[in-house]
Amino acid sequence: MKIVAINGSPRKNGNTAQLLEAVHKEVEAAGVEFEVLQPGPNVHPCMACYHCMDTGSLRCVRDDDGVNDIIAACIQADGILLASPVYHGGIAGGMKCVIDRLMLSAGCGDNQLHHKVGGALCTLRRSGGVETYHQLLAAMDAMEMVLVTSDYWGVVHGADPGEVLQDTEGMEVAAKLGRNMAWMVKTLHESKVPVPKTGHRTMTNFIR
Repeated sequence: MKIVAINGSPRKNGNTAQLLEAVHKEVEAAGVEFEVLQPGPNVHPCMACYHCMDTGSLRCVRDDDGVNDIIAACIQADGILLASPVYHGGIAGGMKCVIDRLMLSAGCGDNQLHHKVGGALCTLRRSGGVETYHQLLAAMDAMEMVLVTSDYWGVVHGADPGEVLQDTEGMEVAAKLGRNMAWMVKTLHESKVPVPKTGHRTMTNFIR
């Protein structure tokens, strides 16, 4: 059993990394493996070429920035935690690139993410946290994932690296999310209830 977390911050040891370390301790204490994947600052955006969907490759054609390794790890994982700093009221740019490519390649064709456990956290200086948190959840919601929450929104405050640790309530929220995700992963792993069938969605737009 394993949960992978995507750290969408370009900083190596910023607040998002420190927040995920707290989650890491809770998840592993519950007996579930935890790994943080950090794409860094040089990821490419999705080109909407649909090659991943047309070929069923479960990979992006852009293969020089490590995102395909993240996609493969998410396909193999039992749970996925999306964590991003807030940049100008929304998901950080690099994280948005990863989410777009992950969801299109692994979720929109032959959906490999359905019924995986999903959770979200964000770090921020002041404003835009709830909006970013909901954006992260919405991506997983559209992939038929099992969303897990804490006892408050996954929004933790801190500007300079380390300040996030001073948000006592936010850190407690993150810890509870880790415990809840681990519990759900273990519950689904041990359940004898068959997973519901899924299939290709009928994709339409407002023209046809």
